Amino acid sequence: MKAFVMNGVGETGFAEKDRPECGPREAILEPTVALVCTSDVHTVHGAIGERENLTLGHEVVGVVDEVGDQVEDFAPGDRAVVGAITPDWGSAAAQDGHPSQSHGPLGGWQFANEKDGVFAEYVHVDDPDANLAHVPESVSDEAAAYVTDMMSTGFMGAEHADVPVGGTVAVFAQGPVGLMATRGAALQGAGRIFAVETVPARRELATQYGADVVVDFAEQDPVEAIRDHTDGVGVDAAIEALGSSETLAACVEAIKPGGVVSNVGYHGSGDVVSIPREEWGVGMAEKDIVTGLCPGGRLRLRRLLRLLETDRVDPTPMTTHEFAFDDVDEAFELMESKDDGVIKPLVRFE
Repeated sequence: MKAFVMNGVGETGFAEKDRPECGPREAILEPTVALVCTSDVHTVHGAIGERENLTLGHEVVGVVDEVGDQVEDFAPGDRAVVGAITPDWGSAAAQDGHPSQSHGPLGGWQFANEKDGVFAEYVHVDDPDANLAHVPESVSDEAAAYVTDMMSTGFMGAEHADVPVGGTVAVFAQGPVGLMATRGAALQGAGRIFAVETVPARRELATQYGADVVVDFAEQDPVEAIRDHTDGVGVDAAIEALGSSETLAACVEAIKPGGVVSNVGYHGSGDVVSIPREEWGVGMAEKDIVTGLCPGGRLRLRRLLRLLETDRVDPTPMTTHEFAFDDVDEAFELMESKDDGVIKPLVRFE
């Protein structure tokens, strides 16, 4: 089969690989659509170390091609979506309430990390009864692809922020995860949402997804703007959706004492992440920093798919570009350069 792989740091290309084999509690998915993520770009640039002949990608929807004889809930021909994170649900971490950290930090992140990813003609899925979900008839493949990571991660950011109903929250960066964090905060009942972004198309989408105030960080200091809007108090919570030390520091500065910083950004470079000492109350202002890796699992996927079924959210306006699988290398280049107003590139396998 054909696959798009990482051949080393900074090196990608197409390769021929054997079709994956299907074990008793495994499945093989034939992709129909996939999405390219900025974290794929981080991986290619060495954020998680050297990889060779590793198939890239982790956001995919497809049709079940084969299942093992111990798989109960899926059959060939089923439309299905698999999470970007595929935990080992029997691990100690899962039993302790942290399935995304199976067998170690970020251990639930298997696709394009510990095993081949989804940019291939066939995709191997571990434990499909726990990690696959059926796609409802009324939900398009294009929409369903967003539950794999962008919706799950962005909504986790809002969930971890623990914004009270009617409370205030600032979402720093309005890329796909930030936009979904903004929508998640709105769905949770936030009373005022501040979105920090400078790109016009992303600013417009932030408003569509529920932002009440959009702060252009190229025009004004976002922390000062947020404080001005909150009578100097600060917000109940801030969501870091970029993966920048400077942005994380701004989140700490923007929240009030007793507030929460929810970090969902991928800090893919640098050795340390700095916290502003005074604004952190020299460590005693009761400002919590909560982190998380995209939640996986069938239950999570089904809940997110339900939001698509009931029109609570439409993620498809974030799809700004489409590519054929044969042109996925161009999609990667675009995601790296962030040219042409790209937010999210969709890859079609037909």
